[in-house]
Amino acid sequence: MVKGIIFDMDGVLVDTEAFYRQRREEFLRRMDFAVQETADFTGSNERAIWEALVPADEEFRSQMLMGYRAYRRLHPAPYRELMNPQVPELFAQLKDKGLKTGIASSSDREAVVRMTEAAGVTRLVDYIISGQDCTAHKPSPEIYLRALEALGLMSDTAVAVEDSATGIAAAKGAGLRVYALRPRHGEAIDQSAADAVLDSLADVWKFL
Repeated sequence: MVKGIIFDMDGVLVDTEAFYRQRREEFLRRMDFAVQETADFTGSNERAIWEALVPADEEFRSQMLMGYRAYRRLHPAPYRELMNPQVPELFAQLKDKGLKTGIASSSDREAVVRMTEAAGVTRLVDYIISGQDCTAHKPSPEIYLRALEALGLMSDTAVAVEDSATGIAAAKGAGLRVYALRPRHGEAIDQSAADAVLDSLADVWKFL
């Protein structure tokens, strides 16, 4: 019996991946270090992204990353605009049914908190864990294992909703059933390892 759901954030609850990519590219252009991203960073983490963008010079990469973090604070994601419109109703329904909800995101904690506030679901979320809170990033299962422990759930009584291959692998590594939300803009994301693919977020009810 399913007693809880753990959601990824980016690409699942909010349609942010394109915004993040554009923000990074705008920052790099301002720094006269224009790079056209060719890699797919969906589901990746900050460290891995910047190691790929600035691979050769660790000191310079660190400086660029510090600069980007400041730029990011000045150009926050418009979560209200990018929100999956099904989120508020779905989270309210889950709470009404007595299911626990968690968010396990590679984004930083401040971003996750701002997203829940923008969606009006802060009081409906039982637990948040971010990449900042973990020693290993997805596809390591650490983030999901810690979420399960905090929610008081076993892997066979919870499910995860993800979008990226990296996130799916992390949740599967924690022993969870995983449902992948189909990319909303037709992006080529490998979701073959998921137990099922959802056409919309509300379709998760079919599997509970």
